[in-house]
Amino acid sequence: MSKTAAQIKICGINDASIAALCERLGASYLGFIFAAGSPRRVDPAAARAIGGALEGRARRVGVFTEGGAGDVIRTAREAGVGIVQLHSTSYGEEDVRRMKEAGFGVWALWGAEGCAAADAVLLDGSDGRQSGGTGRLADWNLARELSASGRKVVLAGGISAANAAEAAATGAEVLDVNSSLESARGVKSAALVEEFFAIFQESGS
Repeated sequence: MSKTAAQIKICGINDASIAALCERLGASYLGFIFAAGSPRRVDPAAARAIGGALEGRARRVGVFTEGGAGDVIRTAREAGVGIVQLHSTSYGEEDVRRMKEAGFGVWALWGAEGCAAADAVLLDGSDGRQSGGTGRLADWNLARELSASGRKVVLAGGISAANAAEAAATGAEVLDVNSSLESARGVKSAALVEEFFAIFQESGS
């Protein structure tokens, strides 16, 4: 897969103006986090309102770390997202099957039993306490291996304007960017978002 295939997902969206900016600058995906305790958590109704005000070019992704398949499906429907990102290894193949039958795309965290049935494999950095949003790099060698094998890879963890081109070179289809674009935990900076897209697009990734 060429580097030009890399798409951008901006995660931790909780502000309508930032969401619109990301979509205008070329984000392919916008991520809404529904994990309890996350500083980036957004209410499903608010996520629907933010998404409903967009032009529809960016696909909306709901990020989940807990709850059974039924809970995920209900929240995803309420929020109006089309893809569910399962940021926990607790989800199995039956969970993934139920979500797909409900009409959702499914991205599953590497190591989860449901990975084989998911539409994409998610790789993220962990600090031993949080599985995401830590700013730590994921295993890029594994990203290369999975991409080379034909799997769709969503690569998260410490991706920034400084290393996004290199991250794209792993063959990952989607680069998931979050904490590097924040002025404070849970608060996206318009200036950092603009800088990221300018540098990434200039790199030709």
